[in-house]
Amino acid sequence: MMVTAIGIVETSSIARGYAVADSMMKRAQVKMVVNRTICPGKYMVLVGGDVDAVAASVETGVAVGAHSVVDHFIIPNVHPAVFPAINGAATMPELQALGIIEGFSVASVIEAADAAVKSANIEFINIHLAMAIGGKGYVTFTGDVASVQTAVDTGAAVIAKRGLLVEKIVIPSPRPEIIDELI
Repeated sequence: MMVTAIGIVETSSIARGYAVADSMMKRAQVKMVVNRTICPGKYMVLVGGDVDAVAASVETGVAVGAHSVVDHFIIPNVHPAVFPAINGAATMPELQALGIIEGFSVASVIEAADAAVKSANIEFINIHLAMAIGGKGYVTFTGDVASVQTAVDTGAAVIAKRGLLVEKIVIPSPRPEIIDELI
């Protein structure tokens, strides 16, 4: 299956999250990318596929999720670097400047990551999704200072527009000791 789009439904209820996941998979021909509980007691369903299938799947998930939907999105032409970073399969690139964007929802952080990588020449370190950090998420990446600044500003604007930005940081020459947590 060719994955050109991704979509997510994030719920405040674990039980409702299972129903959302089931309905999303039954609605359209999509691939399950991530389907799990996340902190603090939330649930996320991330699917991929062609744009129409993902849109139909997310629409159904939002309807089934009803009052428990915390956030959702569809990214029609997702950048291919997003998948490995979400799955933790990204290798540690040569560290130049370090960019970090932190948000209050998983969905907003993935959207920010996609916008960031499309805006500048950066490499992901990882996209950390809501485990052991109170339901927040953050994305880390590296590149030259100007590229990282552009990516941070672009990605943070996506989250800020939704009122979910926690923080954005650019560290021009980070000490190697601070990145142990990132890999």
